[in-house]
Amino acid sequence: MSTAKKIGAVLAPKIPQLAPNLSAAFVHQALDKAIVGVGPLPSAASAADKQLAENDGDLERGTHDVIENHVRYAGLQGFVTNIGGLVTMAFTVPTNITGLALIQCRMVAGIVHLRGYDLADPRTRAAILTCLLGEDRITKLVKDRTLPGTPMELASAQVFDSSLNALLANEVAAELITRAAGKRLATTVGRRVPVVGGVVGAGTDAYVTWKIGRYVDREFLPRSPGGKRKKRK
Repeated sequence: MSTAKKIGAVLAPKIPQLAPNLSAAFVHQALDKAIVGVGPLPSAASAADKQLAENDGDLERGTHDVIENHVRYAGLQGFVTNIGGLVTMAFTVPTNITGLALIQCRMVAGIVHLRGYDLADPRTRAAILTCLLGEDRITKLVKDRTLPGTPMELASAQVFDSSLNALLANEVAAELITRAAGKRLATTVGRRVPVVGGVVGAGTDAYVTWKIGRYVDREFLPRSPGGKRKKRK
């Protein structure tokens, strides 16, 4: 475990004291906003369809653009929310966590939509949230039988287990909090230069988002393609 992750694991339980309004419920709220759209951001499906159209229906290139766009979004919010010192932590850590959850949910939702999955289906939504945990964490939870399967297996399950809603919300919230808190404390204490924290935050958030995007790209095979969608080569 990296230094940032170790620090995050220690600091994560203290987040409710820093931001009492932040609970696991923000995970489902972020997913809802990502799917339907919020502010200047259109819905995940419409944004993904636009990328597909701009690439003449090429599914692989459209998916690549969805990932790259959200990597840039993640880097920008990571920079903005990681500038400052420990005194601003109570305000910026929750913002970083919720912002990153929204961006990553939107990216994953866009990809699975292009692969032919219904974003209104609770099985698909559970799969989207699972992806935010990252490949290593997912592998461990499946091995421990905490999760009944991989994201694609969850999305394709015959029956949806509603108990997954609470489990995934808590797991994803804990993972995001650990990443954000560890990253923020490590950069602020270790560097003591505000703008450096912003640069490190941008790079870290962008990299994690890219890794999740690439994992989703590999994990979800296209369902029977309709319309102008092309099968991946």
